[in-house]
Amino acid sequence: MDFISDYESWLTREKRAAVNTLNSYLRDVRQFSLWAKEEHLSLPQVSQSDITRYTQHLERKGKSNATVVRCVAALKSFYTYMMSVHAVALNPAKGLAPNRVERKLPAILSNREVDLFLEQPDPSDSKGCRDKAMLELLYATGIRVSELISLDVQDLNLSANFLRCRGKGKERVVPLYKGAVKALAAYVNDVRPRLLDSLEETALFVNMNGERMSRQGFWKIVKCYQDKAGIHKDITPHTLRHSFAAHLLENGADLKSIQEMLGHADISATQIYTQVVNQKLRDVYAKAHPRA
Repeated sequence: MDFISDYESWLTREKRAAVNTLNSYLRDVRQFSLWAKEEHLSLPQVSQSDITRYTQHLERKGKSNATVVRCVAALKSFYTYMMSVHAVALNPAKGLAPNRVERKLPAILSNREVDLFLEQPDPSDSKGCRDKAMLELLYATGIRVSELISLDVQDLNLSANFLRCRGKGKERVVPLYKGAVKALAAYVNDVRPRLLDSLEETALFVNMNGERMSRQGFWKIVKCYQDKAGIHKDITPHTLRHSFAAHLLENGADLKSIQEMLGHADISATQIYTQVVNQKLRDVYAKAHPRA
C-alpha cells in the first residue's frame, strides 16, 4: 500500500489543505520515509522514540528549529491519517514537543510607504492599470496571494463594493474601499477584455498573454514596484496582508472582524498584530520621549 500517495489524497480531499501546506508536509513525510527505510523501519512500525531520533538527526544536520517543528507537525498529520485507515493504533508523533520557534513579528509598511508603493503603477497603460488594480485589491482586502490569483471575475461585485474570496476550504466576503473599486473598474471594463487570450477565460487577473496570473508572475510585479518606490524594506505579497491587518487594528477595528477578513481559523493567529501595533507604539515612545 502506498501510504504517502493516499495521504496526499486525504490531505487534498478530506482536509482541503492549502497548496503550501500540502507541498511542505509531503516533502517532510517523504524525507522521513527515506530515513526510516535506511533504519530498516516500515512506516507503520515507527515509534515515538524513532521520531525523536529522527528530529535529533535533523538537528545534527544543522536544520533550523523551525524546520524541525514543521517536520513534527507533518508527521503528526501523517499518522493521524494512518490511524484513520487503521494502519496504526496510536499516533507516534503525538505528544512530541520540540523547542518552540520564537515567532518573529511580521514586517509592515507605514501608511506613507503604502501610499508610495501603490502610486508606482502607471494606470495609463494596460500593464500599469492591471498592476494597480491587483495591488489596490491586495491592500484593500488583505487576501493571500494564492487567493488573489485564484479569483474569477464573478467573485468581484463592484456595484456593492465587495469581494467574495475562497481560501483554505472556506468562503468569506471582504469589503472594498472606493480607491480599490475605481482601480478595479478601470481594469475590468477597459483593460482585461483587451488582454484576454480566450473569451472563456474566467480569471480576474491575467498576464500579458491573456492567461491566469501566476504566483511567480505576481511576485515579480511586487518586487518591480518596490524597486521603483525606493523602499528599502523587503516587500512581499504577504507584507501588504500584514500591513492591512495592522493598520485596521491601529485605526480601531476589533480583532474578531480582522480575523474574519483575513480568513484565520483561530484568532490566536490574528493576535500577532496586537504585538506589532504595541511594538510600534514602544518604538515611537523610545524615539520621542525626552527621558526615554
